[in-house]
Parts: sequence; structure tokens; C-alpha cells
Amino acid sequence: MLSTKYCGDWKKYLILPIISLFTQNTKYCNTRMTDNKNNRLKVGITIGDSNGIGIEVALKAVCLPEMMDLCIPVIYGSGKLVNYHRNACNMPNFSINHIKSAANIKDNMPNLVECIDQEIKVELGHPSKQAGVASFLALESAVRDLKSGLIDALVTGPISKENIQSEQFKFPGHTEYLESAAGDGEKAMMVMCTENLRIALATIHLPLAQVPSALSIDGIREKLHQFNDSLKRDFFINNPRIAVLSLNPHAGENGILGTEERDIIIPAMQQSLDEDGVQCFGPYAADGFFGARHYRRFDGVLAMYHDQGLAPFKTIAMDEGVNFTAGLPIVRTSPDHGTGYDIAGQGIANESSMRHAIYTAIDVCRNRSRYDESGKNPLPKLFQDRGRDNVKLDLTKGEKD
Repeated sequence: MLSTKYCGDWKKYLILPIISLFTQNTKYCNTRMTDNKNNRLKVGITIGDSNGIGIEVALKAVCLPEMMDLCIPVIYGSGKLVNYHRNACNMPNFSINHIKSAANIKDNMPNLVECIDQEIKVELGHPSKQAGVASFLALESAVRDLKSGLIDALVTGPISKENIQSEQFKFPGHTEYLESAAGDGEKAMMVMCTENLRIALATIHLPLAQVPSALSIDGIREKLHQFNDSLKRDFFINNPRIAVLSLNPHAGENGILGTEERDIIIPAMQQSLDEDGVQCFGPYAADGFFGARHYRRFDGVLAMYHDQGLAPFKTIAMDEGVNFTAGLPIVRTSPDHGTGYDIAGQGIANESSMRHAIYTAIDVCRNRSRYDESGKNPLPKLFQDRGRDNVKLDLTKGEKD
């Protein structure tokens, strides 16, 4: 149910939820514990920046005994780089299947696709163009295999957005690159998620000064529709409830601190509710919303810009947080941390976020399959003439006069 609150001279209604700590939604279903070895997905994992902690957290995540029960890990990188980090971090040895092609994956151990032929100098903790080249070669190879079906999902290690720039990579980050390389014309949406918190962004890697002009009624409405679809299909949530954050302090204070809420955000929400059936509520001032933990009452939160969503998210869920790219035909996740230059090679990097990124990739793949299967029409299979079991009832024809 919805309640409405009249907002002064705005002559608009702010859509607010009736306060409840519980919802009747079908909650995010964690499927990874029920997967069996005959139904494991091949999860590609790129090394990220070779001078950071990407290789360390990837190795720590895939060497866990239970990981092989859940999926078939396929690391993209170089054996030399992997061995360098393993030795620097004093990590225990475990078997890895070194291959040139993902077509030769083994299902009883982690795999390493050797996709970096050139010599890459490792300078732990220091950004370099060579490390950027290594991160791009691993990403390019993994995306190619993902599109061809050799792997089922992609988990990307953290990159330096500056050092990866080249003639082949002229994007602000992974999200925009994947939209171009594997989006098939679809628009990508950045969603930060844990099991009970999902924050999507209306704008992604954009300078703060450009955010107000980038917001529009149609744009926010599109993001709400996209986020709503993702919550249903990727997270298997029925009838999701989405909180929308304001752009300005105190939600604009009825135009005193900004007019974007009145002129853009609220009309977009109203249209999304009335015409698209999206249950959206707000707009809420971000400080009070997160300070009072109101996010616990919703299935998703739409933030207007990058740091508005990521700053509270990482405060709440740094170790278990995952970056998920919604809206694309492929499944891609990543840990929610950066390159970690300051601790690279010391063996102290926490692999929890990488591990949860792998779990989330598996879950999204399973949820998409379940959602798509549930949407198929089962009636032609179920309704048959009892007297003639080999004849199906044709429900597409109308009644004859």
C-alpha cells in the first residue's frame, strides 16, 4: 500500500511508504548452496591491475575448497604474474590448470587462461602503464570468451582507470566499456549490492559539476524502469520497492535549496508509478535516509550520483560489497574496492568482496534462468484431452461459432 504526503507549493505528491520493517516480497534467493557439481557455472575472473591486490584476492578466493563445489573458476592473466604475487604474498601452493584457451577448461581445479604474452614488469604498489596493459589484455580476452559462451559470467579485478587508458580503452571504467563491448545496444546500470542492500546510480562516472544537467525526467524514469526490471530478474524480488534519493540537501526544501526535486525527480517518479507500475518512494535526503537506516525498508535505492550512493554503501558493507553491472545481456560483477596499492604484495588483502562478487555472479545467472523459466507459458504442456493423451489443447484458437 502507498500513502501520500502533500509537499507545500510544489503541488506535487511525494510518494512515501507506510513504515514497515517487513515486506511481502519474495526475497533474494541464495541459490549457491543448492548447486551441484554437474550444474556448475564457469566464472571468468580478470586479474585487474597487476601492481595492485587483484591477483592476491582472486587467488585467495578461488583456492577455498568450497569454491570448486560452487563454480569452475577461470582466471584471465599470466602465469608469471600469478606466481610473482603468490610468492610475494607467501601464499600456499595449489594446483592451477594453465591453458591457452578457455575451450580447454578443467572442471576439477581452478583454471588460468594465459592471455598476456608480453613481458610485464611488476612494481607492487606503484601505478604503471604496463600494469594497465596487462589489465586490459585480461579483460579483453575474458569478454571475448563471455560473448562466445566459453564462460558463463565475469568477475573483474580492480583496475586503475588512468593507467588502462589506450586506443583500445577510452572509457571512464569497466561499466562503460562493457556496455560498448558486450551490451548489444542495451544501457548499463551500476548497482552496488549486498544480500540486503542494493544501490543503483542515476549517473555513474561523471564529474559532480555535470550531474544536475545530466538529470532529466525521461532519464530518471528510464533508470527506475531498468532498476525495477533488474530487481525482479537478477535478484528474483517480486514487486520491488525502490527508494529515490534527492539531489539537493534536505530534498531541496521546496525549491529553496534547488529545484531538481520539484522539476525533475518527482515528475519522473510520478510517471514511473502511474505509467510503468514502479513502486518508487521519496525523494529522500541522503543523510537522514542512511543515518536512520531507512534503506532497510526497501529492496533498492536509486542515488543521483556516484559518491551519494557509494560512500554510504562502502561504509555499511565494505568487506562484502559487490559492484554489479545491470541492464546488459551478460553477467558481470566485481569487488567494491580499488587497486589497493598501499597494501599490494603484503599478503594482507581481504578477499571477502572478491568472494562475494563470485557468489553474486552465480546467483544472478541462476536467478535469470529461474525468472525466465517462470515467465514461460506452461499451459500447452499441462492441458491435454484426457481421452486422447497425444493431442494437446490449442489455447491460441478462439471459440468457433
